[in-house]
Amino acid sequence: MATTFAEVLHSEMKSTSNTIARTLLAEFEAQAPITRRFLERLPDEKLTWKPHPKSMTAGQLAYHLASLPGGIVQFVQNNPAQVPNFNFPQPASGGEILSTFDQGVVTAREMLPNFDDAAMQETWRLEASGREVLALPRGRFLRDVMFSHWYQHRGQFSVYLRLLDIPVPSSFGPSADELPPFMQGNQSAR
Repeated sequence: MATTFAEVLHSEMKSTSNTIARTLLAEFEAQAPITRRFLERLPDEKLTWKPHPKSMTAGQLAYHLASLPGGIVQFVQNNPAQVPNFNFPQPASGGEILSTFDQGVVTAREMLPNFDDAAMQETWRLEASGREVLALPRGRFLRDVMFSHWYQHRGQFSVYLRLLDIPVPSSFGPSADELPPFMQGNQSAR
């Protein structure tokens, strides 16, 4: 019998009814700890810093990163969905950011497996003022926004950290500041 989360996930991925959701969930499980390491680096005293007057503050960007996965999985429950109000709140603390992230991780873990392949392949629609502005398979929207958009903002956040002279965590490979966990202990950062 499977005992660890990874073993449970692996055994459940063998199901043929929700393989798209399971594949997305496996990627999410690999990427969530990486994103959390980035968010943990931002000190409270830098939450309101921004690199340019038109930019989000570091806190707003971190909060956006924290809220994306859970928020997107909830958002695609509706079909059609209405274009959201793109509001980027200013968090009061790093703790608020991490709490939001942790809640989003729970939401993604609970809700994503509920989509069977038919729901993932269903045309999902986005409307603005009663007019359709986007129509594509729900799974593709999740891939594009829950992951590609998330990665883009994580890269943007890494630049914020660098400009603040905060060590940038590794992600897929080493950063200028640290090696990825699988390489740590073998050699020091560059």
